[in-house]
Amino acid sequence: MKTLRRRLDVDVEELDRVIDAAENGPLSKADRQKLKTTLHALVERLAQMRNTEKTKSVLEQKGLSSEATESPEPEAAAPAGHGRHAASAFTGAEKVSVRHAQLKPGDPCPECREGRVYRQKQPKTQIRIEGQAPLKATVFEMECLRCNACCQVFTAAEPMGVGAGKYDLTAVAMIALLKYGTGMPFNRMERLETQLGIPLPAATQWELMEPAAGSLEPIMDELILQAAQGSVVHNDDTGMRILKLVRNAGDGRTGTFTSGIVSIWREWRIALYFTGWKHAGENLANVLKQRAAERDAPIQMCDALSRNAPKLPGMEVLLANCLAHGRRQVVDVAANFPEECRYVLETLGKVYQTDAQAREQQLSPESRLLLHQEHSGPLLDELRQWMETQFAEHNTEPNSGLGKAISYLQRHWTKLTLFLRQPGAPLDNNIAERALKKAICTVRTRSSIRRRTARGWAISS
Repeated sequence: MKTLRRRLDVDVEELDRVIDAAENGPLSKADRQKLKTTLHALVERLAQMRNTEKTKSVLEQKGLSSEATESPEPEAAAPAGHGRHAASAFTGAEKVSVRHAQLKPGDPCPECREGRVYRQKQPKTQIRIEGQAPLKATVFEMECLRCNACCQVFTAAEPMGVGAGKYDLTAVAMIALLKYGTGMPFNRMERLETQLGIPLPAATQWELMEPAAGSLEPIMDELILQAAQGSVVHNDDTGMRILKLVRNAGDGRTGTFTSGIVSIWREWRIALYFTGWKHAGENLANVLKQRAAERDAPIQMCDALSRNAPKLPGMEVLLANCLAHGRRQVVDVAANFPEECRYVLETLGKVYQTDAQAREQQLSPESRLLLHQEHSGPLLDELRQWMETQFAEHNTEPNSGLGKAISYLQRHWTKLTLFLRQPGAPLDNNIAERALKKAICTVRTRSSIRRRTARGWAISS
């Protein structure tokens, strides 16, 4: 919840008059107050606002200390002289083997004159990074010869492998990666390429992307099929503007959304995006229609909005709600109820510590469940009893900010704590929210993918 700043209308000319008047004599009480008010408003604006929901940061706003609910990070060792990334990390780099100018394997040692030199298994590496345009252009000038008698023109043939089209498929792929993979708008790419001497209008980029999207349909179909088999699926919505959208007759909805669905199956994570008038639950239902009948019901993680749950006859899901959303209800009222919120936040922090421990030890879903039942179960039982006591003993008003936060946790408690009963159930829906940020960054201009409301786009990792 953002802190509201008071509005202050500042007349710069009036402030100049006040400062000029100070040269001739003492300021009046009204002028002094005006300067103080302006200065205080400026300090409030420049003061660093809290931009994290970590327990320590939330409680420090009220001058409260917090228990060490997060494992301390070990100090990073100094790099071994080759920078943050080793040469092996540059998998896309061109590798050039450099032979010794004077020696070859088997030659006598020029130092001791007794032994012979041999090639070491690991060569010395040096990395050289150079800048280049995202797209490069090559102008082929084919020689033309003209007969001075018959006027016939003979033109040199194009080099082998050049192709007839102006834009190579690699150029189309690079534009797609820059636009939909990293969020670079078409207009910004146009400016960049123009500055580098390779004009590429935004309209041309769009014309290249539109037919390319159609060629990806089989890949999209396969990713949807694979995502439908996931053991855990996350989904969420975000608002999205669409330039042109054909709606169904009689549809009363006016909003448009992008639904993000992240499916986890085996070692794969598949992110699907669907933009149109349908909500996340409806899009998830369409995906799960392709789920194999013999597979067990998947675990679905989402926030508590009813529109996120799939309404699919004959298909059951194990519904889990996002613990981070429940925690955020408490974070939003921590300034008004610091002591009570500290207890809740520190308790949930210990639950997240246990989950981090399970990840570090790479526990199986079953072992992770036992770990949470041993450590997180008693903590959450105490938290549930504490919340019941708050209302039973009238320590908290149900209509207050804290009362509403507690009511949210109580109302969705069973789904918020599914990880205590079901192997593999996640704690929160943060992975889907992070995935939606990519959609927000990348899909802000016209796209054939966005206009096809029954389709979407996908990423796998």
